[in-house]
Amino acid sequence: MSIRVALHHRTEYCYDRPISLSPQIIRLRPAPHTRMPIVSYSLKVEPGEHFVNWQQDPYSNWLARYVFPKQTRKLAIEIDLVADIVVVNPFDFFIDECAEHYPFDYETALKKQLAPFLELEEGGELLERFVATIDRSRRRNVDLIVDINQKIQQELKYVIRLEPGVQTPEHTLALRQGSCRDFAWLAVQVLRRLGLAARFVSGYSIQLRSDEKPLDGPGGVERDTTDLHAWAEVYLPGAGWIGMDATCGLLAGEGYIPLAAAAHHRDAAPLTGLLDPCESTMDVEMSIRRVLESPRSTLPYSEAQWGEIDAMGHRVDRDLVAGDVRLSMGGEPTFISIDDYEAPEWTVAAVGEQKRKLSDTLIRRLRDAFAPGGLLHFGMGKWYPGEPLPRWALACFWRKDGVPMWNDPSMIADETVDNGHRLSLAGKFINLLATRLELGTRYVIPAFDPPAKPGGDLGAVAGYVLPLHRNPNTGWVTSEWELPGGTCVLIPGSSPLGLRLPIADLPGDPGLSTVYEQDPFDARDDLPLFSAEDDWDFQQERVATSAGTITLTRPQTRPRPARAKTANWIVRTALAVEARGGTLHVFYPPVSTLEHFLELTAAIEATAAELHIPIALEGYAPPADHRINVLKVTPDPGVIEVNVHPVLNWGD
Repeated sequence: MSIRVALHHRTEYCYDRPISLSPQIIRLRPAPHTRMPIVSYSLKVEPGEHFVNWQQDPYSNWLARYVFPKQTRKLAIEIDLVADIVVVNPFDFFIDECAEHYPFDYETALKKQLAPFLELEEGGELLERFVATIDRSRRRNVDLIVDINQKIQQELKYVIRLEPGVQTPEHTLALRQGSCRDFAWLAVQVLRRLGLAARFVSGYSIQLRSDEKPLDGPGGVERDTTDLHAWAEVYLPGAGWIGMDATCGLLAGEGYIPLAAAAHHRDAAPLTGLLDPCESTMDVEMSIRRVLESPRSTLPYSEAQWGEIDAMGHRVDRDLVAGDVRLSMGGEPTFISIDDYEAPEWTVAAVGEQKRKLSDTLIRRLRDAFAPGGLLHFGMGKWYPGEPLPRWALACFWRKDGVPMWNDPSMIADETVDNGHRLSLAGKFINLLATRLELGTRYVIPAFDPPAKPGGDLGAVAGYVLPLHRNPNTGWVTSEWELPGGTCVLIPGSSPLGLRLPIADLPGDPGLSTVYEQDPFDARDDLPLFSAEDDWDFQQERVATSAGTITLTRPQTRPRPARAKTANWIVRTALAVEARGGTLHVFYPPVSTLEHFLELTAAIEATAAELHIPIALEGYAPPADHRINVLKVTPDPGVIEVNVHPVLNWGD
């Protein structure tokens, strides 16, 4: 979002007698290469009796050539422009491979075009000594120009100099101080002595007061300000001209509006021309004001504006209902770290350790705000080309009827820390869960890491597996896994245990154990209550929820196979439990309906509560179902992305 500003600049020369003016060249129109969008521009000149011709010089700068036929005692130049101050990343460029590192040479044809920008002015001992202190070893050109820029800013003192003209680099170095135009011309000559094409730029600098004071670093200006300014630009193949402001030691970003760029500073002067001998005075007036501001995180809507927006939203809802129009809307806000924002995971990388920890904190805060009683699921997200594994995805699922999917938030472990859980606890948990599901423990099997090298010994036990399938008629069923060698050996990798199971080694075809999610267009009843009790009664019950008092049906106890009875087909889906990173992880198998997922979840939570062990839930997510909502926190390059659940009306 941009901030639109109006800049006013008036310069007035008063003479002690009527004088004649030669043609005056004015270079005060934004140059074609400005990156700030110019909404409007006007130039007014007094005396009003004049002739004007707009031209472009050999550098493509805009020139206004004014001819005054009569003598005058005053010359006034008034600029008014409106510009959008947009965020500019000064490093948003690519350098050709041939010019990525210093030293390099420009291609022959390009070097001819850049010849004026490589010409050296007469130097001196101080300038040569200054250049000699610059590291010329092989390194990235970006680092080189940043170092030169900061070297000038740090070693010389900036002063406001009212004398006309530009100091020679030798004079600036002798004084150890200079104005912005002196620093810019010094930078140009230094760059050229290193074989880099450079030019002098004059323009407007606009600095706006920050909405909030930064937590560290300089606070910036106390009020909005603008001034005529000067800086240098260096040419790198692929990137083009890159602005370097040695006054502040930064590359030119937002707020820089170039007016003229030239090989020599005299060809970038705001005004050039001759006049008769006289005494004169000069008055300069410059101001900046904001004319339009887009709401942003640091300057949000006012309460009055929010009231108007809210009223409009409800008005649109009424119109949509009247027209029988149904819409849904989601959102994907993104977040970055306020602390280590320059780390790779907050600039270019998709995943990172701190990003994972902050995402865990964020998903829990979102659950508390949007979905008390929601189930936190730590699963796999999208798998992008070129990445070795799918990215993680943290999700919060909750029932729209207000009934909790997970009752005790303390039973969801923080998997970013070591909770002291070990392998023996994984075995204890899965055996108790199998017993709770009335399947017994006979078919719980250990899963071994593969040998470190072909033909070697098996690795250690990584966790435990329970073949598990939900038959819609007979309930939860299990079976023996007939694997080569009678041992469950995991596929190599670092993914969760449930994703490394040797399913392909099982005999036969999937048969009745293949899981198909319920058709999303199937009619669905209200969701029943689920608990881990063995004896469920089929009855109507009034329940108070966050969505109000509703009527729910508790399910009957479904027919179950006899304890430890093997199903008459091979179950090819499984629940897995492992202690990873000091936290117990429970891997969900795929199920066909939301009811089956909730039933298994109730048994898992009851097992965790009985053992007083917080766990992390992963594996397959609940089947898509309109009776639940979901929001997700996922990683993207440089940011954390929140996938907000769809809403159907303005109120939601």
